Amino acid sequence: MVFKEHQDGSYGEDSRAVAALDNEQTRTQIQRHGHRGLLTMDHESKMETVTTLRGAYILPKSPGVRLRGIRGELLEKHFAQTISEEIRAERNQPSPKTDFSSTTQRDFCVEGFVPLTPETAQVHDYKTDQAVTFWSENCQRIQGVTAVQTLKAPFRKSAMFSTPIGEQLDEMELPPDN
Repeated sequence: MVFKEHQDGSYGEDSRAVAALDNEQTRTQIQRHGHRGLLTMDHESKMETVTTLRGAYILPKSPGVRLRGIRGELLEKHFAQTISEEIRAERNQPSPKTDFSSTTQRDFCVEGFVPLTPETAQVHDYKTDQAVTFWSENCQRIQGVTAVQTLKAPFRKSAMFSTPIGEQLDEMELPPDN
């Protein structure tokens, strides 16, 4: 809206400044087809199809004289042809023959292969022997573990916390009471 100062000093709306642009069209017609007559008064005029760049562009003219020799052109064509043949040969190489043998067939079913069973140096019983782990190997360096009584079984049940000092059998004599 535009407000103008009237002759009597008051401000008010200027009816000419806010007149509707399209009085004869509905809102949906305006949204569908746009405002008519904003850019030109001639409704039948067509838009130009030539841009200013195309209108100002001039094709370059050839000098009319050969710029390159026949031998140079033939040499360039020959090089382009040989390079394209090399690239085509690289891309279209035959695929290698696929080997469908398994690892067992390839490594163990070979002529001359003799399977050897290693000799045992010590008899092991999986039911009674203690498992060898990182913690069993490093039990002396672990902080917060009770004293290890036997190195063969460092994590077995220990009653050292609950056994009274007088009943402990592994100590020969009691410490003196001072």
